[in-house]
Amino acid sequence: MDIGKEYLRIVIERFKNVKILGDKTLNQLSEEEIHWNCKVESNSVAIIVKHLSGNMVSRWSDFLTSDGEKEYRNRDDEFIDDINTKAELLNVWEVGWKVLIDTLTDLRDEDLLKNINIRGESHLVLEAIERQMAHYAYHVGQIVYIGKQLKDNDWESLSIPRGKSEDYLKEMLEKHQGK
Repeated sequence: MDIGKEYLRIVIERFKNVKILGDKTLNQLSEEEIHWNCKVESNSVAIIVKHLSGNMVSRWSDFLTSDGEKEYRNRDDEFIDDINTKAELLNVWEVGWKVLIDTLTDLRDEDLLKNINIRGESHLVLEAIERQMAHYAYHVGQIVYIGKQLKDNDWESLSIPRGKSEDYLKEMLEKHQGK
């Protein structure tokens, strides 16, 4: 087994799973809810999505050959809620994730120990991947939290619903014993 190839397979799957949590949350939110924030300085879902996408496009475009903080990126603009529709929000969301997944898919195991720069600071590719995983999971967690607060009793669970842990465990054990 090639550990580098296996790592890339696993990390791509993990990023996709983080995206799925965001997808399922965004699907539950209305046009108005994507712009909700609890305080003036709080970020709406629309702002978080804009920031994630801007970060992804900047970090993962020309990943091995240019600094991850591109000159064209306007990070401050990412924190202005100027997304007009949910369709526009979903497009911005998909653009960032596509750049990320396409770049990771194109990496080879020998790339993992190469050095890349983010804001002039050197990182191993492996280190940069882990840095971004933590960053994206953090922000998708914020999106999920906001969604749960807004939907309250109408929230459709993204994982194991409350009170169903034992049923889920039993189902998983039966599923895996059959393999």
